[in-house]
Amino acid sequence: MKIVGFSINPLFPDRVIGGSAKHQRTVLTHLGELGHDVTVLCTRHPEAHPFRWHENVEVLPVLPFKQPFPEPYAVPAYQIAEIIQAVGDRLATADRFYMHDGELLVPFLYRNVPTVISLRDNVYPETILGSFLFSADTLIAIAEYSRQVYLHTAGRFLPELPQRAITINNGIDFGQFRPGPPSRAICDLVGIDPEQHFVVLHPHRPEPTKGLRQTIAVADALVHQYGCTSLRVLVPRWYDEKIAPDVRAFYQEALETIATRDLSKHFIFHEWIPQSLMPDYYRLGDVTLVLGSFVEAFGNVAYESLACGTPAIVARVATHRSLLPDNLIAKVHYDDNAAAAALAATIWREGTRTSAETMAYLHANFAIAQQLQAYARAILNAQKVPAAPTRVVPLGAQTSYVLAPWCYTWGDGMVFHDFAARHEREPLLSDLIAAHPGGFTPAQAGAASADAATVDRWYRAGYVVPK
Repeated sequence: MKIVGFSINPLFPDRVIGGSAKHQRTVLTHLGELGHDVTVLCTRHPEAHPFRWHENVEVLPVLPFKQPFPEPYAVPAYQIAEIIQAVGDRLATADRFYMHDGELLVPFLYRNVPTVISLRDNVYPETILGSFLFSADTLIAIAEYSRQVYLHTAGRFLPELPQRAITINNGIDFGQFRPGPPSRAICDLVGIDPEQHFVVLHPHRPEPTKGLRQTIAVADALVHQYGCTSLRVLVPRWYDEKIAPDVRAFYQEALETIATRDLSKHFIFHEWIPQSLMPDYYRLGDVTLVLGSFVEAFGNVAYESLACGTPAIVARVATHRSLLPDNLIAKVHYDDNAAAAALAATIWREGTRTSAETMAYLHANFAIAQQLQAYARAILNAQKVPAAPTRVVPLGAQTSYVLAPWCYTWGDGMVFHDFAARHEREPLLSDLIAAHPGGFTPAQAGAASADAATVDRWYRAGYVVPK
């Protein structure tokens, strides 16, 4: 079978930039191993030339999307036309089309080819718009949380989306991501002796929502409140830093904050970690922090870290609320840095590692073999079906509203909103959700003293959505 793959990001033969690209490589290489002829079209990059991930998987970095990210479509119209031509030429003889991340915003290109789209994030505008432009045959969400986000947004206008959208959790290669001592290579790369330090990992992209501010606050408490003078926090520097002024500014601001808090000797900014060394990187750590507000579609870091034996502390944001039960991973409310620091201090004192119960749950639910088999079934068995119908249902007195899947209630009337990254006290809303978990109408809200203007405010702020 001839399969065409698509990535709006550059791909490389010898390094992986982010979890999304790693899973794309794994899935498409698996299809090549099954004997299928796979061609992957991706964004060109000054360093990139055609290469192969497998004898049956060729990667062609030929698409002139803007680099560096974001705003990949900020190119002249003739280059958009070049992209459409390049993809269209390949699809003319393709049996299947697999679009990784849903960011090719030209649905007519694949109207005649069975197409599977995997949405890999809940934040970037190209992916979000791609979900509303969905015109493929199957949509893959990489966590049930993300599927619910798509169903409660784009799904309001695409009534067949529930039947076309499936969940395939990201998988972990437990042959690589497993407990053990870190290699000398990783210790030399980051310049640290783990026997001499309490090592905190912050293995994230340089974006404010990825939680570096929170990691710095936790480090401050560990050193100055808990007396952890052996602390070393490891932060990878972005591979494209030299050509990305905003990234350089991000690091400079972070370094100034670290210096102001008298933490400079406790932070190590090191080069980007090759994918081959990531298991060793996790093993090097004593705890991995995932405390940002980024609305992850899955969030690989915490679970790969756990698989390597290193505990993770996550903020209750997006998928991290539900991927693992509360008793199997440490969770804190977003921006509760004191609670995160207290958990990290306990790990420092007690030498805590991943529990046997957590490890068993990971192996039962996130094995890479399960992921690859599910992707192969979805892509190879995809059938061309009529274009997804659309509808717009007017809102009115009979509309039933539910708490949006990107929100949760907690404490005394508190509501957290993933996309706003904010806790608000909304006791009336909290009480309504508790009284009507299956949805409430404006009349039911009125009976509970929430007038039409209040319900409208909740709707426009994204706290509630039509059922």
